[in-house]
Amino acid sequence: MNRSNESQNPPSHVLKGTPQFVRVLLAMCAGGFSTFALLYCVQPMMPMLAARFSLTAAQSSLVLSVSTISLALGLLVTGPLSDAWGRKPAMVISLLAASVFTLGAALVPSWHAVLVMRALVGLSLSGVAAVAMSYLSEEIDPLHLGLAMGVYIAGTAIGGMGGRLLGGVLVDYVSWHTALALLGILALLLAVAFWRLLPASRNFSSRSLRPRSLVQGFMLHLRDPGLPWLFAQGFLLMGSFVTLFNYMGYRLIAEPLGLSQTSVGLLSVVYLSGIYSSTKAGVLADRHGRQRVLWAMIALMLAGLLLTLPAYLPSILGGILLFTFGFFGAHSVTSSWIGRRAIQAKGQASSLYLFSYYLGSSVAGTLGGLFWQSAGWNGVGLFISMLLLVSLGVALHLARLREVR
Repeated sequence: MNRSNESQNPPSHVLKGTPQFVRVLLAMCAGGFSTFALLYCVQPMMPMLAARFSLTAAQSSLVLSVSTISLALGLLVTGPLSDAWGRKPAMVISLLAASVFTLGAALVPSWHAVLVMRALVGLSLSGVAAVAMSYLSEEIDPLHLGLAMGVYIAGTAIGGMGGRLLGGVLVDYVSWHTALALLGILALLLAVAFWRLLPASRNFSSRSLRPRSLVQGFMLHLRDPGLPWLFAQGFLLMGSFVTLFNYMGYRLIAEPLGLSQTSVGLLSVVYLSGIYSSTKAGVLADRHGRQRVLWAMIALMLAGLLLTLPAYLPSILGGILLFTFGFFGAHSVTSSWIGRRAIQAKGQASSLYLFSYYLGSSVAGTLGGLFWQSAGWNGVGLFISMLLLVSLGVALHLARLREVR
C-alpha cells in the first residue's frame, strides 16, 4: 500500500528548516568553494607568471582564460549528460577530476604544460557548474529557491576569495608549484565532503541523450523570449568582473601604489561583500521580483567601477567592494531566473547560460589586456563600462517581459 501511494505521489521538494535542506546547502557551499578556488587561484599569480615565463599581461591571462573557455565548452556536454545520467554523480566525478589536474599543474615545469593542465581543470569543473543550478531548481522548494541559489553563489564567492587569497599570499612564501599542490589537496578533501553530504536527487527525470532530443532542447531555450537575453547577461556580467580582477593586480603592484603580492592577494576579502549580496539579492528577488533587483545590482557595479578610476587607494578599494557586491547579487538573481524560466531540459538551460557566462570570462578577460597595454587602467575602465552599459540595457529589456513563476 505504501509503495502504491509513493508511486502515485511525486517526491516532495526539500523544505527550508529541514536537515536535508541544511545538508544540501553545506554540500553546495563545499562544491561552489572548490570550483571557484581551483578556477581563480591563478589570477593573483599572473604578474609572477608573466615575469617567470617572459609573458605580456594578455598572454599571462591565458592561465585563467584557457580554464574558462574549456569550462564553457564542457558545459555544452556535461549539462545534457547530467539530464541523462543524474546530477550528483556528475558533480562528484567533476570535483575529483579537477583536484587531480590541479595537482598535475603543480608538477609540470613548462608554460604550455601548465596551460594544458589548466584547460583540463576547466573542463572537469564544467560538471559542477552545469549541474548545480539544475539540482537546486529540481530539489529545493520553489518558495525558497532564491535563498538556496544565493547560498550556493555565496559558496562560489567564498571559493573565489579563498582561491585568490591563498594563491596570492602563498606565492610570496613558496613556489607557485607548491601553492597549486596545496590547493589541489584541499579540493580533494572538499570533494569527499560534497559526496558524503549531498542527498541523492528525488525529483530528477532522465532525458534521452539522442542528438535530436539535444538539439530540440537547445532550440526550445533559444526560442524563449527571455532565456537568450539571460544568456547574454551572463556573458556581460562575468566578462566585466573577470576583466576588473585580471588587471587590477597589475595596477596595484605598479607605481604610484606599489603594493606587495601579499597585499594584492589580501584584496580578495572584498568577496565577503559578494557572500552577503548573493543571498540577500536572492531573498529580495523572491520578494520583489528579479527584474528590479537585477537592474539595481548592475547600477551598483557601474558606481563601483567609477570609484576605481582615481589613483587613490581608499577609493579603489571602496570601488572594488561595491563592484563585487553588485556582481554577485546580479549573478544570483540571473541564475535563479534561469531555473524558473526553463520549463524543460533544465540542465541544458543551465549549460547555455554558463557557456555564455564563462565565454565572457575568456573573451573579455583577455581583450581587457589589450586595453591595459594601450591605455592603462583608464582603458580597462572604458572597456568594462561598455560591457556594463549593454548589460543594463539587457536588464531593462528583461524587465518588460512577463516573469515566469
